Amino acid sequence: MALDTGKIRNVAFVGHGGVGKTSLVEAILFSCGATTRLGRVDDGTTTTDFDPDEIKRKISLNTAVAFCDHHGYRLNLIDTPGYGDFVADARAGLRVASAAVVVVDAVAGVQVQTEKVWKFANEYNLPRAIVINRLDRERADFFRTLESLQKRLKGRLVPLQLPIGSEASFHGVVDLITMKALVWADGKMKEGEIPGDLAEAARAYREKLAEAAAETDDDLLAKYLEEGSIGEAEMLEALRRAITSGDVVPVLCASATRGIGIAPLLDLIAKELPSPLEQGAVEGTDPRAKATVQRAPDPKAPLSVLVFKTISDPHVGKLSVFRVYSGTLRADSQIYNATRESRERIGHLGWLSGKTQKPVEALGPGEIGVVAKLKDTLTGDTLCEEGHPVGLPGIVFPEPAISFAIQPKTRGDEDKISTALHRMADEDPTLHHHYDPETKQLLVSGIGQLHVEVVVERMKRKYNVDVSLLPPRIPYKETVKGRAEVQGKYKKQTGGRGQYGDTWLRIEPLTRGGGFEFVDDIFGGAIPRNFIPSVEKGVRDCMKRGILAGYPVVDLKVTLYDGSYHDVDSSDMAFQIAASMGLQKGFMEAKPCLLEPVVNVEITAPAEGAGDVIGDMNGRRGRIVGMEPDGDVVSVRAQVPMSEMLTYESTLRSMTGGRGGYSMEFSHYEELPSQLAEKVVAAHRAEKDKAH
Repeated sequence: MALDTGKIRNVAFVGHGGVGKTSLVEAILFSCGATTRLGRVDDGTTTTDFDPDEIKRKISLNTAVAFCDHHGYRLNLIDTPGYGDFVADARAGLRVASAAVVVVDAVAGVQVQTEKVWKFANEYNLPRAIVINRLDRERADFFRTLESLQKRLKGRLVPLQLPIGSEASFHGVVDLITMKALVWADGKMKEGEIPGDLAEAARAYREKLAEAAAETDDDLLAKYLEEGSIGEAEMLEALRRAITSGDVVPVLCASATRGIGIAPLLDLIAKELPSPLEQGAVEGTDPRAKATVQRAPDPKAPLSVLVFKTISDPHVGKLSVFRVYSGTLRADSQIYNATRESRERIGHLGWLSGKTQKPVEALGPGEIGVVAKLKDTLTGDTLCEEGHPVGLPGIVFPEPAISFAIQPKTRGDEDKISTALHRMADEDPTLHHHYDPETKQLLVSGIGQLHVEVVVERMKRKYNVDVSLLPPRIPYKETVKGRAEVQGKYKKQTGGRGQYGDTWLRIEPLTRGGGFEFVDDIFGGAIPRNFIPSVEKGVRDCMKRGILAGYPVVDLKVTLYDGSYHDVDSSDMAFQIAASMGLQKGFMEAKPCLLEPVVNVEITAPAEGAGDVIGDMNGRRGRIVGMEPDGDVVSVRAQVPMSEMLTYESTLRSMTGGRGGYSMEFSHYEELPSQLAEKVVAAHRAEKDKAH
């Protein structure tokens, strides 16, 4: 029997890497009795960090789901990775959540990924709560962290609690709604009076909370202004509305590893954060009628399901993790993949808790489940009824930022590499791979170096394929700055039928980011219509291979304006070759140049190291676009050529004593300076000569 949709809470735990998201989820599961012992990240025993690579590195690399029940509510907890290389998983987790819990380190405050996941939550219009975690750590400071949050994150952030004690002596919180102290001792929570040294601060923050609640409702505000206070029940109701609408973001205190603050957080999730029912209908597109349709979170409505995670297991096969938005998904049924236009057979269904599945016969709106062995379905696909098709908005994944060449350590692994990479790409949409015929290299592209290194480790562990990583290959592009008109002619006479194709091409640049434009300007039948597509194909194939240094050609307009043909010897292939020859010749006459990728980089570092960071960025041909001091840390934003960022991780670590962090994402392409372009071209020629 499907769960009551109004009692479901789908909550994504997001934040920077290393702030304690997994520990917080683990503490919640233990508190609710979903686990019999409290797992630890350092011991590799948590529910949601079960992957061997996660256990080894002691960080989350994948989005994982676990569930528990709290006072009649089903809590689906989506634990997301916080490191920039795996941010795509965080985005996927937020896509299916009804609310987000943003976890922040009480020592470090707002970090690079904190702001990034905050923006993702804004994109999906999600209500959220903030948990300031690790308040028991040395140098932890609730008020400094709160100030950092209010300064750097957009929204009305209002504390619901104040910490009792600091650093190692942190042992409880002041509940600003009930104005009671909640103190933890021997694993148990006790309610008591507010300590005298906190009474004044508690009254001041209670006043701010009352103001925030009152301002959400005109009648309540009038009452508050008239009487100077509002009751607890009125405040709670007003706050719930404001939290659900996103007008207010509550801030809570916690130490996940010591279990402090978990009980109030559980109550907040269950009572204050919205259900899928309150989220309302989801909007999608009817792929046949091309019309917008709405699907209400009703178990009797037509089925709509979004797959947000794919797990590839060499023994079990492919697992698809999904959320039901409308209708009821039943085990042993047939459904339709609207994204791939294919039918799928649903076998066994389950609730997922880490790596453990609990079988279930049916799943209704709002529920999160898992199914095995769907043949065509991938992350981001919509499953529905064939008679009522719908395509839900998918998940936008970032493009890979860095590429490495890989080669097998043993000859016998050559054939296995491709199979392993295909299966891993099914699991990870940000992982791309392709074979470069020019360099005869297999290139693997990912979000960052750590991402690619993890892929290589998984290939060995999961598929027994051992490969070496070669230096990263920068994804340069080729284009032209000038104009040329050239003839591309292919004529070959053999004993039998010959080959003849003759094209005249005009080559011109497009604006940056313009892509490719092919113009057919043939008049009078100089080239028969049936050969025009062959000319375009020859041009496109040549662009794909590259001309100057083996990189794809972009931002180009090619006009076919004349040519000739032979009644017998002309063919599709002859015109493809002729067009390719013409483009190669004309490209070199039209002032060719290389474009290099430029990335947006955001660095957080200790304030005293800001000068070193900026100096280093300038030395990497970077442009500083912004700098924001925040207490004892500074955030530096810059645009830097990707080629200059390949070794940055170790440099930053050395400059900041391990306290710095950074994120980068692709921004745009710009022309590579000629002296550097010459080196890239020379290296390509040397590689080509070596290959031949």
